[in-house]
Amino acid sequence: MRILLAHTFYKQPGGEDRVFEAESALLREHGHEVTHYRAHNAELDGAPVAAAMKTMWNRGAHSQLAQQLRRDRPDLVHFHNTFPLMSPAVFYAARSAGVPVVATLHNYRLLCPAATFLRAGRVCEDCAHGLPWRAAAHACYRSSRAASAVTALMLGTHRLLGTWTRAVDLYIALSEFARRKFVEGGLPAERVVVKPNFVAADPGPAEKREDFALFAGRLSAEKGIATLLEAWRCLEIPMRLKIAGDGPMSHAVIQASRSDPRIEWLGPLPADGVTKWMKRAYILVLPSVWYEGLPLTLVEAFAAGLPAIASDIGSLAELVSPGKTGLRFQPGDAADLASRVTWCWNHRGPVGEMGRNARSQFESAYTPAENYRRLMEVYRLAAMSHTQLTAPGKSAQPARNCISGSRI
Repeated sequence: MRILLAHTFYKQPGGEDRVFEAESALLREHGHEVTHYRAHNAELDGAPVAAAMKTMWNRGAHSQLAQQLRRDRPDLVHFHNTFPLMSPAVFYAARSAGVPVVATLHNYRLLCPAATFLRAGRVCEDCAHGLPWRAAAHACYRSSRAASAVTALMLGTHRLLGTWTRAVDLYIALSEFARRKFVEGGLPAERVVVKPNFVAADPGPAEKREDFALFAGRLSAEKGIATLLEAWRCLEIPMRLKIAGDGPMSHAVIQASRSDPRIEWLGPLPADGVTKWMKRAYILVLPSVWYEGLPLTLVEAFAAGLPAIASDIGSLAELVSPGKTGLRFQPGDAADLASRVTWCWNHRGPVGEMGRNARSQFESAYTPAENYRRLMEVYRLAAMSHTQLTAPGKSAQPARNCISGSRI
């Protein structure tokens, strides 16, 4: 196949950027001809009015992609992130070119201007239905009413125009939980399928574990950093905690490490650096208070045979099976988290078995081979849906039987 992959890179590199690069490499390894259409959100710096206009409809991106599609003549276009620089205009450019369109839903942006379903430290779904104007009042995006208003206007306008249902043939959700949310928010159920992320380089399971818990990720409120640090303040066992990452709450982590010798801040680490710590850690801690998509940290931990203690919320409640691949605790409840850590400290045998189960889960669902199989099925279904949508005399809505079932 000739496949065009499109992605807008973030100012701060993250998991979505890594998934885009990994899937691109995977497709090329299997002999597909892959081309890219890229943008970078750093291009928006210092031009608020231009940025607002481009968020709504980027004429330049529409024109550039249309030209590239005429030149490359791909069999399919697969979008990752288009916000804000590419804008929804690129979906129409691909639709006009007459090729099947796939979009991966890495976050909840189509339903929430902040993309997180989180406001003031609590889950908020106020903008999931209807027009998302509340986000502007609460300054949900970047703590800016102006930026939130622009984002809400873009989402509301394109909901009214039917962009999300008319211009994309098939959506990829990362978990069943995410799929349910998007269907509840208005996406056609038959055009949203589940395909999780994967680990490109298998680290292999560890042979020996050390007595420390590991957190790896962005040090920000939605990741549950406050809950994590509070849990260690009330923890009565000598379990150490190593924290890898950086972000707006790094100062709180540094302060905690100075007051508690069990806590160590590793700072920001490259992916292979995090993997090395995963192969030594006893347990991974994922204390998020928001609806995670499918954190690569968790998939990489499973690849290393590392079980997880995770918040019982969103996709984490689906991905971590209690007593099998880890434990779950009440989101935001530091005492509950501390009790789970203590249980793991006192039950070495069961924790070791959960690690072996985590590795088995990786082998069955998150390997490159399994991801490639599922991705090819996604592309096949997208082509079928595209044929149904564009056939002469057909309505804009897809045939109900074009995709059977939600999981690939």
